[in-house]
Amino acid sequence: MKVRYAVRLRRAVVVVTVASAALLVTGCGGEGKPQDAKPSSNAASTQKTPSAQMPSSGSATAEPAETIATSKGRKGLELAITSAERDAGGFLTLKGRLSNTGDSSTAVPAQISGDETEVVKHGTSLGGATLVDGLGKKRYYVLRDTDGRPLTTTGLGIVSAGDSVDVFMQFPAPPASTTEVSFQLPTFEPATLKLS
Repeated sequence: MKVRYAVRLRRAVVVVTVASAALLVTGCGGEGKPQDAKPSSNAASTQKTPSAQMPSSGSATAEPAETIATSKGRKGLELAITSAERDAGGFLTLKGRLSNTGDSSTAVPAQISGDETEVVKHGTSLGGATLVDGLGKKRYYVLRDTDGRPLTTTGLGIVSAGDSVDVFMQFPAPPASTTEVSFQLPTFEPATLKLS
């Protein structure tokens, strides 16, 4: 019985190793040929990504104009919301940057994931964020997919001093008549968010 298990295990290891090597060779070889045709578009998009990131991090004067709300947390963490977009499907997507303005690396607190078991089991995220409509007397939670994963940035860990991480969160959109909500995230100060 043990011999059969060992043989099966060796075969599985060989299959995985061969498949990994094939993927590696395919991945490396595949990039060489399309470089004549496709990578110029991929290279252009790759070049656009750093240049798109450079103005946001490089030009500090443009950053405050783009920030529509700021929420400060513990140990130098700060969340700057840079856009709030409603879409035709009835969703509101917030995008921004989670920055460490402190002098040392800081771990993102686990409390920001919220306390729902389904959300917490998917790692540190912004799943605990809510929008509060004071006039409509409603609270909007980050949306979840069918597996319970929050529709937000996940896998947040340690943010080094001076670094930032781009983040997003998706909520059900408040009614069009709602033009202002309070953004709330555990361990962070509430922030007023104006919606267009």
